[in-house]
Amino acid sequence: MFKTSGGKYIAPQLIENAMKQSRFIEQIMVVGEGEKMPAALIQPNFEFIEEWAKQKKIKLGDSNEEIVKNSDVMERVQQEVDFYNERFGKWERIKQFRLTPDVWSVEGDHLTPTMKMKRKVIKEKYKDLYNDIYEHPST
Repeated sequence: MFKTSGGKYIAPQLIENAMKQSRFIEQIMVVGEGEKMPAALIQPNFEFIEEWAKQKKIKLGDSNEEIVKNSDVMERVQQEVDFYNERFGKWERIKQFRLTPDVWSVEGDHLTPTMKMKRKVIKEKYKDLYNDIYEHPST
């Protein structure tokens, strides 16, 4: 549980578990402790997105970096986030998200051996994306 700057409590696991039902979302970490609203860092399901893009005849690019910047992908993931947001109160809904180009793994130090997210490590790794969401100046 964490508290937003507005004093609302958020249970990130509930939101993460709901959003992970989307075939577009492989991993998601809800952030926003002490911030004005909850947001998320999302590792897309790259394999599924490549299949989806092929069916839709969307040119993704050759790397995960290009995929996470693709406007069609961003739009489609936004639709998923909007769909799952409906289950939550207004203060709990993900207002913004950023896609990460890495596959979160134990080797990449994103996850523990029991596949739990290392929240501090992930937030640190994607500090630029986090700062971009909350419009903090980059350090």
